[in-house]
Amino acid sequence: MNSYERKRFFILVMIVSISGFSQGMLLPLIAIIFEQDGVSSTLNGLNATGLYIGTLLISPFIERPLRQYGYKPIIVVGGALVIASLLLFPLWKSVMFWFVLRLFIGIGDHALHFATQTWITSSTPSHKLGKAMAIYGMSFGVGFAVGPLFAGLVELSQTLPFIISSALCGVAWLLIFFVKNEKPEAMMTSEQSGGLERYKWAFKYGWLGFLPPFVYGFIESSLNALFPVYALRIGFEVNSVTIILSAFAVGAIVTQLPLGALGDKIGRKAVIRIGIFGGAAGFLAASFFESSPLVVAACVAFAGMCSGSLFSLGITYMADLTPKAYLPTGNLICGMAFSVGSLTGPFLGGAYLSVTTSSFLYLFAALLFSVFVVFTLGSRHKVPQYEAQQSV
Repeated sequence: MNSYERKRFFILVMIVSISGFSQGMLLPLIAIIFEQDGVSSTLNGLNATGLYIGTLLISPFIERPLRQYGYKPIIVVGGALVIASLLLFPLWKSVMFWFVLRLFIGIGDHALHFATQTWITSSTPSHKLGKAMAIYGMSFGVGFAVGPLFAGLVELSQTLPFIISSALCGVAWLLIFFVKNEKPEAMMTSEQSGGLERYKWAFKYGWLGFLPPFVYGFIESSLNALFPVYALRIGFEVNSVTIILSAFAVGAIVTQLPLGALGDKIGRKAVIRIGIFGGAAGFLAASFFESSPLVVAACVAFAGMCSGSLFSLGITYMADLTPKAYLPTGNLICGMAFSVGSLTGPFLGGAYLSVTTSSFLYLFAALLFSVFVVFTLGSRHKVPQYEAQQSV
């Protein structure tokens, strides 16, 4: 990697970390403001889905502009949309208006992540891709973890957190103007360049790589949205709940880079299988020690160390399996898989809590064990061969 490529990678990582910061700050900040204003918890939760709905809405329409205009314009437009939306929040406090703004932030953030992910996976050599995507995922995770700390500024002013977040996003956004625009590799044949054909071929090559992002989205969203409900029901204190949630996030950040580098050496498939199985074992162990919040936190931290890298590992494994011409489509489906998991997690988790009194952590363990079986059986099938790229 020459000096320009290192500079470009650093800029892309900085953009993603600030994006993570804004998302991490926005979720608790708006929840706190709505709670102080007496908005119902149901409406509060539904408003938060605007981010993921925006991601899904833009997904079918974003790949063609990226192929036509390149990575840089997509990042520029996505960043501008996020910054403008953040600045508009203080102008009018309305549940519906803020839902629409979160929708636009979801669209802008997805444009940022889609373009940066595809740029990195398309330009990084396979033997370095795991480490590169681990740094990418870790930077977003650190930003997302720091974001909630700034939500406390709402005590000084409800406007201040939005201004700070938009200013930081603006600084990171300006950095993209220091890199040269590039475009993805052209499609291999005209017959495979149609919308549905691209999805069909990308899924044919990389479907196993879409499972880890789905699982991570499911666990992350339902863990943060519904585990506190379950934990408070069984007598945990609020402080204990926050420690447990932080334990998962910290565990995921700590092992992001080591697991990514390990995947470069022994293969992504093996590391993903270990991560899925270890995460399932961690959540299952936690379910047996719910009389001790500290033990639960330790087990959940272990689960985070194992399964917290599934998103970045899934993307790199998809890149191993997929021809470069289909990487934009593959990255797009990875993002969609994460969003679908993020939306279905709280829904199925809420249904689970309504029909059973069993440990909520059983749900995560069962999901991970099931995906482990599917991933193990699926990886035994021969990967389709294609020209000029070697699969793992």
